[in-house]
Amino acid sequence: MPQPGERNLITDVPGITVGHATDEAAATGVTVLRCERAFVSAADVRGGAPGARETDVLSPENLVGRADAFVLSGGSVFGLAAADGAASALSQAGVGLTLSGKGPAIPIVPAAVLHDLANEGDKDWGATPPYRALGAAAVSAAARDFALGAVGAGRGAMAGRVKGGVGSASVALDGGIVVGALVAANPVGSVYMGDGETFYAWPWEIGAEFGGKPPPVLRDGADPIPPLSRLGAGVQPGANTTLAAVAVSAALTQVEVKRVAVMAQDGIARAVRPAHTPLDGDIVFATASAVHPLTEDGFARAAAVAAIGAAAGDCLARAIARAVHEAGK
Repeated sequence: MPQPGERNLITDVPGITVGHATDEAAATGVTVLRCERAFVSAADVRGGAPGARETDVLSPENLVGRADAFVLSGGSVFGLAAADGAASALSQAGVGLTLSGKGPAIPIVPAAVLHDLANEGDKDWGATPPYRALGAAAVSAAARDFALGAVGAGRGAMAGRVKGGVGSASVALDGGIVVGALVAANPVGSVYMGDGETFYAWPWEIGAEFGGKPPPVLRDGADPIPPLSRLGAGVQPGANTTLAAVAVSAALTQVEVKRVAVMAQDGIARAVRPAHTPLDGDIVFATASAVHPLTEDGFARAAAVAAIGAAAGDCLARAIARAVHEAGK
């Protein structure tokens, strides 16, 4: 039976820390995932209305293919400035590439944003949105233990018609490999079945990490648009998204990390109905800390990567449910 890591957080993967910075007045915030060094990384974009930075640099055909940190932020387009603050803070700490031995360190900081501009917070920030400062503060706050729920990038999030937030989960696989997921859940779809109480992700729950409530019946019917989704009158394009990062302790190539990101997207589909809509900006980042080697045998290696990708999808589904469960407490 699979079991979570020590913390049941993405930081159970060695070399990963996470920090939040929250602006309560504006009801928004930023979450940063830091890597202790530049880890092999990739990104997979499935939503129809994404907002992102530095995703192309993670494409296998392009230069670098590694990341020093990932930024998840509220604020829609304004939130992209959080990556500027995070990059500046990391550079000042000497993190990043140096070219020809000259100039400041250049950290690679992919970022993705969700839309929380219509919530109750005061967004009258004029020419100085708070996100750059929040990005730098989240870098400074990064640690192995971090809060879940309505904090950081999840502070102003909604999951369908209920409160969204930040969630995380992990699992330890045979051979010592650890897989973890981090999410800022703000989907247009619903995380709840038709009873409004049971998470779609309930089959993947470990223990009672998000309430331990099985469905009253094993079949939810065929309604493609659950009542607690926001797919109704007044829905706004670009106003929804699920932002996620998955991490694994295995030594993977960039192509393999990309496959893990692709497979991890299934976790969104398991936990949210419907998922990957034209109105969402769903993005999954994936990174590998290379602590545990994999076999070089071709078929056996492919099977190992498949198992890691499957575990990443399961962790992401659990993290989404945990985000909403913790935000609702």
